[in-house]
Amino acid sequence: MTGKILFSVFVGLAGGLAVGAGFVAFLTVLKVIPRLTQLTKTMKMIHYYEMAIVMGVLTGGWLGLQNNILGMSKLFLIPIGLADGIFNGMLAAALTEVLNVFPIISKRIGIQEKIVYLIMAIVFGKIAGSLFQWIYFVDL
Repeated sequence: MTGKILFSVFVGLAGGLAVGAGFVAFLTVLKVIPRLTQLTKTMKMIHYYEMAIVMGVLTGGWLGLQNNILGMSKLFLIPIGLADGIFNGMLAAALTEVLNVFPIISKRIGIQEKIVYLIMAIVFGKIAGSLFQWIYFVDL
């Protein structure tokens, strides 16, 4: 029993660190906050933007750990979940594309001419993982 709890804690912390690192990389590499302040001509208020993002992430994380029940129909939640999955997938793909991760990986392992297969393997892996999670862990 204790081993399962420790494993769950380890997986939860590792997942949180991975998501947090990805979020920070997204904000840092794409320079979201400085670009936003530049567009709105509010460079003096950059600390407020940063604080709003930190508070939003903390609030969203805390709400995600709560057992909230909204009482919505399951049929209504299907398109919301689909849109959320598409958004997250496209956001991750955009971040990796900006960082040129796929060309670097394909060059390092020597499959430059087969980069399409690499991308499709990642896509099908994400699909298989999502289906496994929904089939195994979600009670409809």
